[in-house]
Amino acid sequence: MAHESTHPDRPQNLVVMCVLAMAVGTIGGIGAWLFRLLIGLLHNVFFLGQVELAYDANVHSATNPWGVGIIVVPVIGGLAVVWLVKSFAPEAKGHGVPEVMDAIHYQGGRIRPVVAVVKSLASAICIGSGGSVGREGPIIQIGSAFGSTLGQIVRLPARQRITLIAAGAGAGIAATFNAPLGGILFAIELLLISVNVQNLLPVALATVTANYIGRALLGTHPAFDLAALRVTDFHLTSPWLLILFIPFGMLMGLVAVGFIKGIYWAEERFDAVSENEYLRHILGMFLVGILIYALWRLTGKYHIEGVGYATIMDVISGSLTNPAFLVLLCLLKFAATCLTLGSGGSGGVFSPALFLGATVGASFGHTAQYALPGVPIDVVAFTLAGMAASVGACTGAVLTSTVMLHEMTGDGNVILPVILTTIIACGVRKMISPESIYTLKLLRRGHVVPEGLQAALDDARCVEDVMTKQLRVVEDPSDTGGRVGVTVVVSDGRVVNVVHPFGAVSDAEPESSDDALPFIVVGPRTPLVEAMREMQLAGAGCAMVFSRRESDRIEDLVGVVTLRELSVYRAKMSDIF
Repeated sequence: MAHESTHPDRPQNLVVMCVLAMAVGTIGGIGAWLFRLLIGLLHNVFFLGQVELAYDANVHSATNPWGVGIIVVPVIGGLAVVWLVKSFAPEAKGHGVPEVMDAIHYQGGRIRPVVAVVKSLASAICIGSGGSVGREGPIIQIGSAFGSTLGQIVRLPARQRITLIAAGAGAGIAATFNAPLGGILFAIELLLISVNVQNLLPVALATVTANYIGRALLGTHPAFDLAALRVTDFHLTSPWLLILFIPFGMLMGLVAVGFIKGIYWAEERFDAVSENEYLRHILGMFLVGILIYALWRLTGKYHIEGVGYATIMDVISGSLTNPAFLVLLCLLKFAATCLTLGSGGSGGVFSPALFLGATVGASFGHTAQYALPGVPIDVVAFTLAGMAASVGACTGAVLTSTVMLHEMTGDGNVILPVILTTIIACGVRKMISPESIYTLKLLRRGHVVPEGLQAALDDARCVEDVMTKQLRVVEDPSDTGGRVGVTVVVSDGRVVNVVHPFGAVSDAEPESSDDALPFIVVGPRTPLVEAMREMQLAGAGCAMVFSRRESDRIEDLVGVVTLRELSVYRAKMSDIF
């Protein structure tokens, strides 16, 4: 837990919050521009041996001056990444967004300022040297870190710090992808605890500010600017056209499950190989280098290095049409991303997910054309739907991915297939893997982050997070110590009664509130909301927490939850709403 400030929090009015949000948006916009320039500089140095800022990720690198030596380029970058992360900010490892979510739900909205600097450098090096990651995770963490830092400087309460964190994340998304609506929706779907005017207005203002600056510095064109997208039109000439997106959505759900499981499986395998972070990442990035070199030898293009947007452009434009080769690219990108992140790289998962969706979608579309020659199938529609579905299913941000796909391509004609595919894909992923690619990382460290526009924090807490261990154990029922606090009555080593002055979670209380009241038995990991529901139904005054739920032995008693603990918990939680 971050160190709590000795100074009191000072809530600010909406006008002040809007001014702070504009500052966050300004940094988000400028930060996205500088981050893109840094990636371009490092890419040109690593892949071309040139010190130059100009770089278009949507165009393939023209040449390979290093020959087989290109294999060690990702290794060199990987060494720098590990040194930065290990030395200055372990939070900068991985894809970034889980750390932001963890700070919101478990750190009171506190992110160390150094994270923004280290994350930007580490991720730029990772992407620039060929690591298969995206730039959205870093820019989200950069914007969020600045929002948190500003909130701590102004000494805002947790709920307003969280608002600035979400504003920084939305600003980064809006600026780097030219997607203002997507930035706002990302903050709503994944970061904000609750949604109301008090926090939505600052988030929107930061997003607009960042997007305006981003457009001024990076241009107003969509992220994927192709003439084919401006003329694509999805006509419902046959219901089969839309029905085809149902099995496709199911397929994309399975792809998302594989992507999520694959990244964390790779992480576990690398952790098992060695405890040395340098050795793990050298191995991972050496394998990535081999894949990059093999593709260059085969096709004359790197295809899977970095964000992979040049290959996505090839898929959308129709330059790549062989279904088997598209599947091969999908598998290689999947492997490269798992190797990069699993071995300790730094970068986002948004861009790799777009790549997987584009290649699988185009392959499905071309295969459907061959299988159904009389049906007017638009391959681009499957490509775009696959991109949105892959991101939405992996991250759980269905609305964000749907809207951002439109903003990144400028094509609103395929909105029905996009929505249908994304919803089905997310549903399939949810049934097989309840946790998203973001929340699974937090779950593995014991932190539950609930979903929803208003996060149900009670659902995310267990009784051990609320219970008190301060109780008095006696064998004489009349010896209650003046009935102060909780007294546990024991007979033959078994808990037989509980006396406390705090009442019951029910209207069915005894005449004297400090008499013995019924109690329920729960385990430490019992969800808090479930325990409260059981207390309500039983008219119980407290929940006795045993290490083994079926036990009533005093040696297994680890704590107790009464109305006092519930009230204290709710009072603490009220600060972030």
